[in-house]
This record gives sequence, structure tokens and C-alpha cells, in this order.
Amino acid sequence: MKDLFYRYRYLFITMGVISAVILTLFYNALKPEKQLPIYTPAMVNPELVDSLVQHQNNKMKHKIADFSFQNQNNKTITQNDYKDVIYVADFFFTTCPTICPIMTDNMMWLQEQIKDMPDVKLLSFSVTPDIDTPEVLRKYADEKGVIDAKWNMVTGNQKDIYYLARQSFLAVKTGTIGELYDMVHTENFILVDKKGRIRGFYDGTNLKENKGDDTKNVTQLLEDVKWLRSKS
Repeated sequence: MKDLFYRYRYLFITMGVISAVILTLFYNALKPEKQLPIYTPAMVNPELVDSLVQHQNNKMKHKIADFSFQNQNNKTITQNDYKDVIYVADFFFTTCPTICPIMTDNMMWLQEQIKDMPDVKLLSFSVTPDIDTPEVLRKYADEKGVIDAKWNMVTGNQKDIYYLARQSFLAVKTGTIGELYDMVHTENFILVDKKGRIRGFYDGTNLKENKGDDTKNVTQLLEDVKWLRSKS
């Protein structure tokens, strides 16, 4: 038997290599191709969506609306600053003692991962714009190590931020009934593609833990960013 194997060893090795290649090809052919949904308001928790767009289900129609706010350098930031880029957005406030510090730390981690990706940026909106002036945001950004070219922290008219959060980003709950435009932000990081469409929601307080549900973490967000880049 050993003599037989030795005599035909090259044939057996060749057959083994060919079999491995065939199995790999079959695996790749049968493996489902990665996809990211294109989110519409109808696909999101109604608590996070303004009633005017709550039932909208047209994937071609829902995109992030035009906006204009001031960043940490008191520079006007609009949708044009995010044209043809992939970006991750969130809603926060600088005096938040609970989830915001964790979210900011995880956004800092993400900033480090994308700093050499010219077509990827970050965008954070303050839900307390009356407190978070450009000067306050500048101090906060310096404390956290924000790279201005990669990450804008913006403030502005509270009403405009409220409607952008609930009609475009689908990521903020209403606060007290008695106070108009009161906002309760969530832990969501929102992934927006180069066409201004929402492609994912992620737990901004969870860097890489797998909780076993449908909620994605920030490490998975980075993977999805890379996938979007490969498709654009």
C-alpha cells in the first residue's frame, strides 16, 4: 500500500489540490453575498420617527435632508461637506453623564480606524444646542482628541436639529410633552452611504460584544463601512 501511494504520490497530491480548489469554489458560490439594507422610516421603531414620515417605505425617496449647522470651529457645515463620502452620525450632548462618554470613546476608536480613509467621516449633532455652543464643542473636541478633518461636532437651531433627527436620521425620541422640540437621544450610530441613504443602525455603547440579537456593535459598523467602500 505504501509502495502504491509512493508511486502515485504526485497524482494523489494533484487530486487533493484540485479537490480543495473545487470545494472552495463551491463554498464561495453558495455563500450568501453580503448585503446592507436601505432603511426607510417604515422600517424603524416609530418612537424614533416623526409622524409626517412614519409610514414612508420608498427606498429611493428617503435620504438625509439638507442641513446647515456650526461646528466646533464655528464653521458652517452643510450636506455638501459630506457629499460623496460615507459617514457615521450620532446625537449627543457634552454634559451627558450616562451613555454619551461611552459613545464618544467608541467614536474615537472609530476615528482612529478611519483616519486614513479619505472618503469616510464622522458627524455628531448636539441635542442641547443652547448649551453646546461652538466654543463649548471646541473645548470638548480638544479634550477628546477630535481630528477636525474627520469629525464635525455641530450645533445650531434646536428645531432644525429636532426635525433632522426625527425625519432624516430616525434616531431621536421626543422628550417632555410640555417642551416643544425636546429631544431624548439614543445610543444609535447611523451609517450613511455616499448617496445619503441610511444603511445601518448600531449600538454606539457597544464596541465589540456580541449580544446575540439583531443589534450590531461598533466593530461590525467598521466592517460595514469597509464593505460600502468596496462597493463604491
